[in-house]
Amino acid sequence: MIRFALMLRNSRTRTEICLAQSYRNKDYHNSMMKVKYMAGVAIAAIAISSCDEDTLTIGQSLTAESDKIELFTASFPVSTQTTIADSVLTLSSTCYLGKVKDPETETNVTSEFTTQFHVLENTILTDEDKIIARTEGRASADSCDILLFLKSPFLPADSLTAMKMRIHELIQPIEEGKYYYSNFDPVANHLLRNDEGAINYSKMFTYMNLNDSDAYRASTSYLANIRIPLSHPYTAKDGTRYNNYGTYLMHQYYDHPQYFKNSYTFSHNVCPGFFFEIADGLGFHAQVSNMGLCVYYTADVDSVVNRVMLFAGTKEVLQTTKVTNDREAISKLAAETTHTYLKSPAGLFTQVSLPVDEIKDYIDKNGTKHTEDSLLAAKLTFQRINNESFNERALGIPQSLLLVQQDSLSAFFEKNKVPDNKTSYYTVFNSSYNTYTFTNLAALVTELWNQKQSGLKGDPSWVEKHPNWNKMLLVPVSYSTSQSDGSITNIAHDMSLTSTRLVGGADNPHSPIEINIVYARFNEKK
Repeated sequence: MIRFALMLRNSRTRTEICLAQSYRNKDYHNSMMKVKYMAGVAIAAIAISSCDEDTLTIGQSLTAESDKIELFTASFPVSTQTTIADSVLTLSSTCYLGKVKDPETETNVTSEFTTQFHVLENTILTDEDKIIARTEGRASADSCDILLFLKSPFLPADSLTAMKMRIHELIQPIEEGKYYYSNFDPVANHLLRNDEGAINYSKMFTYMNLNDSDAYRASTSYLANIRIPLSHPYTAKDGTRYNNYGTYLMHQYYDHPQYFKNSYTFSHNVCPGFFFEIADGLGFHAQVSNMGLCVYYTADVDSVVNRVMLFAGTKEVLQTTKVTNDREAISKLAAETTHTYLKSPAGLFTQVSLPVDEIKDYIDKNGTKHTEDSLLAAKLTFQRINNESFNERALGIPQSLLLVQQDSLSAFFEKNKVPDNKTSYYTVFNSSYNTYTFTNLAALVTELWNQKQSGLKGDPSWVEKHPNWNKMLLVPVSYSTSQSDGSITNIAHDMSLTSTRLVGGADNPHSPIEINIVYARFNEKK
């Protein structure tokens, strides 16, 4: 509410400046009073429309008969339907790994990912002549591994579920400057190195790493992890053999220090990255929050010390997540008409058709036309439908939703936009009311109307060419906020396992979805 008030206050200030250039004396004074009064009424209207009470008496509660502003309220039905997401943009610093059965579809959902590794600023290797382990007269790594740090298992009960993955070495880096969606397949795109010397290992694992001691796992600093050893003999693409992958990295560092200047030179000359593929098992799915490529060695520097050279899989390098859903099963859910769905990852969205024409051309029962009235508030609530039966493996509830123009969905994520409260909005799940509520979409309704009017001026067939002009999508998302003021700094598609049904659909058996509107106009009559 404070944020709305500040927005209105700033808008009011800019409007006053414009009015000062157009009005003088009494006319200017009257216009200023109108703007200030309208801003105050707008704040109050938004406050009331944000409540869950009936808004039909707003006009009576905000103004007295002597006031020069009139408020009117109306409600309009909103139509919804489920739409298939197909694939979503996956470039983010968070990857997912696992395979589970979706209890709604009785089909499997699989998440796999690729990653490059980032050269940290302090990546320094001890002088070669100080390295104790030697192979054919040169420095040698004691061992090498990849660490995947896990967060948020699908179910705590799955902590000992046995899974099997394959770790594939990429033959070349995934090309930068492109957008990669959740259906991107590095195998189909021939990005895996398949010769005999390449890294192509199987790894059995569980969420709870039993190779770590009980005391270590019980410590407050412990992070669940999968440790993937790369200590097998390794043959580089040029045919040179090494006793392990760590030794290969060390020799590249000593022979070509320029390759370690930054992540680009490292990925294009030394380590293109890896693909982590689920090979077997069912019932495990977790977020991979961090990852590291570690080279362990022993050096004699005044005394014998154990050291590690670390490369990190972070947002500074390219990562992609591949999601595999059963298309036929997803399509069956999308065809249901007595409700709509939200499902992630890369599953189902809810399409929302806003009654923009009806709102702008509204004539109330008294014959009053509201085309020229200002929209002070537009509240829209989506009711979640509770699961009809308990299932401990039911997917979670989407916690955050983005409301965005359907035809702008790809551009929104590809351009790394954040909600502007004009053509895109976000909200969070209200567990107390079991709802998702957008408290004020007045700017959106006005923007869509203006887009249509502007389009029709240049092309009478504009609506036929833009059939989605008033259609929005509800999309499950995750987001990051600024530590200083809490504002959203980044929004990405939710790649975790979530699913819920919403009231709506063509054959909605529940109360209709309605958008509640508050109109305002000045009444010059005394």
